[in-house]
Amino acid sequence: MKNVVALVATAALAAQGASAHYIFQAMAKGTAKGVAYEFVRRNNNYNSPVTDLASNDLRCNVGGATGSNTSTLEMNAGDPFTFTLDTAVYHQGPVSLYMSKAPSTAAEYDGSGDWFKINDWAPIFNGGQATWTMKDTYSFTIPKCIPSGEYLVRIQSLAIHNPGAVPQWYVGCGQVKVSGGGSASPKPTAKIPGAFKATDPGYTANIYTNFNSYTVPGPAVFTC
Repeated sequence: MKNVVALVATAALAAQGASAHYIFQAMAKGTAKGVAYEFVRRNNNYNSPVTDLASNDLRCNVGGATGSNTSTLEMNAGDPFTFTLDTAVYHQGPVSLYMSKAPSTAAEYDGSGDWFKINDWAPIFNGGQATWTMKDTYSFTIPKCIPSGEYLVRIQSLAIHNPGAVPQWYVGCGQVKVSGGGSASPKPTAKIPGAFKATDPGYTANIYTNFNSYTVPGPAVFTC
């Protein structure tokens, strides 16, 4: 009987853990919620996170190395866009947006080139408390000054809710074709994997003890 109770408890905890996970599954122009996996590469690990800092899955999630079955969203430089999840972000941690220009088409690109960051949703500190942006949609704009061409637009949620455990990465990649761009060379850039280190203060932070400041891992945000 004790074994049965233990098995039920273990199953309940596993189900609770899975339900706390989430997927970036849609991207659309403006503030529309979009259609799941129309412009976002489909992952094949359901809603499980990536935890290996050396894995290529950090780029576009497990199963997201190519986008041959994914459409490419046509946008103008400066246009707003929105990523939508299946459920709101549940774990504390920063959410960041990256872009990487494809050598040819976004659908064929594996993300092995240079990435630049275009936004961070970092914690807001007020009165000794930190507030995280935990939503089911995240909106931003394509930088006006980047060159025209096809890009991967990558969104990540770094979950650091469990100090001492391995942080979790929830990642999704949209495919876009940018028109009307400029001539900027976005910097700084980084490779993924490689942009994040196990020693980064933002990776090892304890958000429950003496948490008064925070530096989001990865390169600085590029602005036009």
